[in-house]
Amino acid sequence: MQALDLIIIFGYLIGVTLFGVWFSGKQETTEDYFVGDRNVPWWAIAASIVATETSTITFISVPGIAFARNGNFQFLQLVFGYMLGRVVISLLFIPMYFRGELQTVYQLLGERFGTKVKMLASAMFVVMRNIADGIRLLLTAIVLAAVYTAFQPGADATLVIIGSIVLLGAIMIVFTYYGGMEAVIWVEVIQLGIYIGGAIAAAVVIFNQVEGGMPRVLEIGAQFDKFSLFDFTFDLTKTFTFWSGLIGGCFLTMSTHGTDQYLVQRYLCTNKASRASLALLSSGAVVLGQFIGFLFIGVLLFAFYAPFEAAEYAKAGVAGSGVPATFPFTGGDQVFPDFITKHMPSGLSGLVVAAIFAAALSSSLNSIAATFVNDLYKPFRQNLTDKHYLKVSHWLTLLFGIVQIVVALAVMRQNRSALDQALSIASLINGPVLGVFLVGTFLKKVSQTPALIGMAASILLMLSIKFFTPIAYTWYVLIGSLTTLLVAWLASLFFNGNQRELRNL
Repeated sequence: MQALDLIIIFGYLIGVTLFGVWFSGKQETTEDYFVGDRNVPWWAIAASIVATETSTITFISVPGIAFARNGNFQFLQLVFGYMLGRVVISLLFIPMYFRGELQTVYQLLGERFGTKVKMLASAMFVVMRNIADGIRLLLTAIVLAAVYTAFQPGADATLVIIGSIVLLGAIMIVFTYYGGMEAVIWVEVIQLGIYIGGAIAAAVVIFNQVEGGMPRVLEIGAQFDKFSLFDFTFDLTKTFTFWSGLIGGCFLTMSTHGTDQYLVQRYLCTNKASRASLALLSSGAVVLGQFIGFLFIGVLLFAFYAPFEAAEYAKAGVAGSGVPATFPFTGGDQVFPDFITKHMPSGLSGLVVAAIFAAALSSSLNSIAATFVNDLYKPFRQNLTDKHYLKVSHWLTLLFGIVQIVVALAVMRQNRSALDQALSIASLINGPVLGVFLVGTFLKKVSQTPALIGMAASILLMLSIKFFTPIAYTWYVLIGSLTTLLVAWLASLFFNGNQRELRNL
């Protein structure tokens, strides 16, 4: 990498920060700060959904999935479920979001069940989102650290990553603190173009450096079964199968895109359910194309690095061998950054790194602040001025930005795929939340207490599954949501029966 690359990278980071500050003049009320006064066009929301879903985790981790020994295109089975989930959300949930002036999706739970259910779901979102985005921040810091060590080979890698986490976290805080949700969406529109362009540029460069060109890439891909797409095995312990992808992926998307404030908040920035549905459905086709592209980049990297030519590759991924499945790298998240920083031509490497930062700076801090203020703070501090709530929102943005920095520092020594960590965490918590939304939709006679019992049972079951079973995370949301639904229904029978007996006394 050359000085030109650093200029491009830091120019982008400075530009994002200034853009957020520029938007600060429009943030006069919480309605402005959280939902952009509900006047954002649907196509910008669609681009924002894609940019949010295609994070740094996608940019870096997905190529590593295809690169690893026995890695292939079977991850796409999960994406098929993502697309099905979008259809269900458009039919089932989005019409409910526009029956009132919501600022968070969890306010629906408050209207249906009461404050306790709303607060529990909101608290779970705050915890999950901070952990998942702390992991995303770590991934981006790894890339920035790789850029720095390319210029300073003798630098301590650990210290550089720590410094990068703090720097990027600070930029994210400043941008979101001043810009609000509308700034986040419009920056994400720009980000989408930047990282699509960056990914295409990287793919072209890798392809041109593989001796033998496309025929050789396809030959290697076929030889090592990289293009395998479907696995119809019904095995709850396998992460990517047709059934876990289609069914589990559908429920995962119903939770992340249908009951998670991080994405639902984007729908609330428009004023019609039809526009929100159009934004969500159109984003699905783009996301599918992106995942195909990133997996193919993994195959290109596999052909470029040719790890199969080394004797150690025979033991890659074998338990006890000490050779990781992503040999010669210790983790799949390191493959693409290594190529970007060492093999991309000057200028293009800066563009691709800027693209990774673009994906990373899709901040969740505004969504977390909106949830905390509306669902966890206002119940205890009611009837205060909107100006007060706006001020609290700013301070919460700062606080949770620091929390995400701490999370990134805490998980930086783990070798597990960041994509796997983030999705498994989201799946663990989103199941009980999706379940209570389904209870509210389909079980009209279930009250607050049975709903809370259902959520509590689901949380306990999911923690047990997470830590004591080999069940793949792609099934977590399905199991968690159905457990909430079933237990809440059974509990309602007991409570309703007791209430009838009391009335008869």
